[in-house]
Amino acid sequence: MGIKKKLGLGVASAALGLSLIGGGTYAYFSDSVETNSTFAAGTLDLNAAPTTIIDVTNIKPGDTMLRSFDLMNDGSLDIASIDLLTDYTVIDAKGDNVNDFGDHIRVNFLVNADKHDVPVFSTTLSELKSMSPDVIKGNIFTPWFHERGGNLAAGTSDKFWVQFEFVENNEDQNEFQGDSLELKWTFEAMQGEGEAK
Repeated sequence: MGIKKKLGLGVASAALGLSLIGGGTYAYFSDSVETNSTFAAGTLDLNAAPTTIIDVTNIKPGDTMLRSFDLMNDGSLDIASIDLLTDYTVIDAKGDNVNDFGDHIRVNFLVNADKHDVPVFSTTLSELKSMSPDVIKGNIFTPWFHERGGNLAAGTSDKFWVQFEFVENNEDQNEFQGDSLELKWTFEAMQGEGEAK
């Protein structure tokens, strides 16, 4: 074995030895702890009772129909606002309607049972159908929530009062004889602002 091979073998052995010494002497104190966390989302659960708010027959111009129903928060989160979406279908019994029956049904929204004669907001079904949810919220639900401390708290319910009126306009309304209107209201609940927990 030549001198070059012996030197090369010696350098390789020295390098290997240094790496083993360096690796074997690396030591430190250590400790660990394990934690567990849970994130459970709350629920929004708005219900109404009864779900059929009004079911009347044989109405005529000038008739008014006062109804109430309960809006219930069956969820675990407070409801801070509600949107109302309106849709309806008119069944034209004779096929002669020129006008929309929804233009002739006024809706008077009332804050509570003590204020039947003072609606907080009045509009026709046809206008209500085309209104922005923000307009409805501001005119109908803002006063209603105001009387309840600003929200519908989880696990509570409250009455909502509404009066329907077949408007007597002192004009010929014969085209609506025998007609019916099927109304669908969808109440959509929203949570309040987030908060520090």
